[in-house]
Amino acid sequence: MPLILITGLPTSGKSTRAAQLYDYLTERIAAESSSSSTPKFRLHLISDQSLSISRSVYDLDPAHTPAHVRSANASEKDARAALYGAVKRVLSPRDIVILDTLNYIKGWRYQLYCEAKNVQTPFGLVQIGCPVARARGVNEARIRRSEQQEQQEEEQKAGNGTTTSTTTTTTTAAAAGAAPKSGDLHPETYQQSHQNWQQKQFEEESTGPDFEDVTLSPTDSQEPYTPRSNWENLVFRYEEPNPMSRWDSPLFIITWDDTPSDTKATFDQIWDEVIVNKPQKLIRANKSTVQRDKDPGGDYLYVLEKETQDIVKRILEQQAEVGEGGTVRLSRSGTKEEGEEMLEVELPGKKVGLPQLQRYRRAFVALNRGGIGLEAVGTLAAGRLRESFVGYLNDAFEKEM
Repeated sequence: MPLILITGLPTSGKSTRAAQLYDYLTERIAAESSSSSTPKFRLHLISDQSLSISRSVYDLDPAHTPAHVRSANASEKDARAALYGAVKRVLSPRDIVILDTLNYIKGWRYQLYCEAKNVQTPFGLVQIGCPVARARGVNEARIRRSEQQEQQEEEQKAGNGTTTSTTTTTTTAAAAGAAPKSGDLHPETYQQSHQNWQQKQFEEESTGPDFEDVTLSPTDSQEPYTPRSNWENLVFRYEEPNPMSRWDSPLFIITWDDTPSDTKATFDQIWDEVIVNKPQKLIRANKSTVQRDKDPGGDYLYVLEKETQDIVKRILEQQAEVGEGGTVRLSRSGTKEEGEEMLEVELPGKKVGLPQLQRYRRAFVALNRGGIGLEAVGTLAAGRLRESFVGYLNDAFEKEM
């Protein structure tokens, strides 16, 4: 069943729309399976939150990289590996998978598209449209809420007579936009990081970011992207999907201001075009990567080795009877059926030994094991391989005469 990706700017409402799509598909699947006790499809919603992936993993600023981390983007690579593994485990012809994460890199979307192609299941992309200023306002509102919660916890501890620790963690300092500390960073990056922080503080004090004042929903429980530079960096790196690319098609767009009826109409379109009409949207693997047809005797290399070895053996057995320059008659299929067409090997005017035959056999196998002439083999029948090898031997022996 389809793999549906949710993409958009950070804090643009992707998780909200993904949850709405999940609820919509749950109802449609239940309606489709009302006459059966077993659901026709299985539905999965995979997200950073479901895999307990913190949003701090997307922060590539070296100033916020702990000393024990191997590189600034190591945590993001690990997060993508976890998401890819979760998708790969459940994606099948019976499973509908919704992946709710940033999906902001076109190379990452292409990797998931190839996984859908490998399973031969449909693929779709849903982009959440939202102005940058509004998305920034959502992140600012979540940062303020987080700061208020921390302040309330400190006041509650102070009211209970609990001594609060004066040590500020790296995460809290980053969320408040504090200056980097040398003890938390690689020594060689501390000086440059501190200069970057000073420049950022000057820019924010002089101009300030453009954002809308957004009121969060009471049910909103998403964590903010902290520090603020993390959010700005993700917006800068976001690669807009292009519906002309096969890994960004079909593309469905839902905006922030879409009404419930507009959103439902888009969901109906996803159901009709990606799920119901799946034969039209089915992603098929490239023919160059599809394993060719095989006969019951084994795979191509096994049949090739087996039949050429058998021909070498038959030639050595009959050579003593027919003599030098004689003709060796071989079964085309190797089973000696009555009335079967026979293959003939014209021996040279001297005795042919095992080393010489094995040399010819290895050369023939080397020419054909890489797929050269594989299309002419058809279903890889043994008779076609034997005929080809006999022709190769006749040409080689003719040159020795």
